[in-house]
Amino acid sequence: MDAKDFVSIRVSTLRGDLKIEFDTYVKVAGKHILYLRKGDSFEGSRLKRLKEKKLRKMYIKAEEESDYRKYMAQNIEMAYSNTPERPIKTRAQIIQGVQQAAAEDIMEDPESQAFYYVAKEGSQKLAQFIENEKKALESLLSIPNQDQSISHHGVTVATIATGLATQLGLSEQIPMNLLVMGCLIHDIEHQHAPAPFTKKITDMTTEETALYELHPYNGASRVKDLGFYDPSVINIILQHEEFIDGSGFPKGALEQDLDPLSLLASTANSYDRLVSFYGMAPKEALKTLLIENMGLHPLTHLQSLQNVLKENGILT
Repeated sequence: MDAKDFVSIRVSTLRGDLKIEFDTYVKVAGKHILYLRKGDSFEGSRLKRLKEKKLRKMYIKAEEESDYRKYMAQNIEMAYSNTPERPIKTRAQIIQGVQQAAAEDIMEDPESQAFYYVAKEGSQKLAQFIENEKKALESLLSIPNQDQSISHHGVTVATIATGLATQLGLSEQIPMNLLVMGCLIHDIEHQHAPAPFTKKITDMTTEETALYELHPYNGASRVKDLGFYDPSVINIILQHEEFIDGSGFPKGALEQDLDPLSLLASTANSYDRLVSFYGMAPKEALKTLLIENMGLHPLTHLQSLQNVLKENGILT
C-alpha cells in the first residue's frame, strides 16, 4: 500500500480499556508496519511503551477513518457521561488525551479555523468537567507528563488555571472556555521554533535564552492576524511568561497591564514548568514559587494554588 492509503491519528486519543475497530500502524523507515490488529486493545504496557518512546502519531488505513471517528466519539461520550461503569480516572484520561490532541492539531496547523473551533468547544467541556466533577482536577493532575510534551503541559496548565479561577470565585466572571483555550496552546511557538524549554533559563546559552524569551511574542504574532483567534487567547499566548513585578518577558509588563486570564495562566504555567520540565515534586515546586520566586505572581493566586493542590490530594 502507498502512503496515500494511510491517515495519521494521535496517540493521545487512544485508550487502553476499549477495543479498536481498525488496524493501527507505525511508520518505520518510510514503511507502515502493523502494530495492533482490529479487535484488540492498547491495555497493559502497549500504550505506555508508545508514550515512553515519545511517539505522537500512528497510522490507520484511510478506508477505516470512519471507524476511528466512531471510536473517538464513543470515547468522548463515555468520558463526559457520569456513569458508575466509568471511573473518574478513566474519564479524565480520555478527556486529557482528546484535549491534548486538539492542542497538537492547532499548534501544528495554527491557520486551521476548524481545528480552533473544535478545541474551543472542547475547552468549554473541559472547564465544566473540572468545575462539576468532584475528582476531576485530581484525576487530570495525576496523569504524568512522561515525555515532557508541550501539549500535555498545555492541558495541565489549563486544568490548574481552571482550579485557580474556581478557588478565587472567578468562574462566573470570566470566560472559562477562553482561559482553558489560551492555556492549551500558550506554547504554540515551541512547535515552530523549538527552544530548549526543558532547561532552566540559567542553564541556557545566550542564543537559547534569546530564542526562549521571544516565544510568547512570536507565538502571538503567528496567530493574531488570522481573524478567528479570540483576543483573550492571544493575550495568554503573549503574556504567560510575564510577572507582576515587571521582570517577565517579552514586554516586562506590570500586573496592572496584564489580562486577568493571563495572570492565572502565568501562575499555572510557572508551577507546571517546575513539575513537568524540571522534575520537581509538587511540594518543592510550590515552595519555590512561594519563597524563592516571591513577588512574581499575585499572593492570592499562590495561596489559591496551595489550596487547590491540598484539596485535590496533590500535596500530601
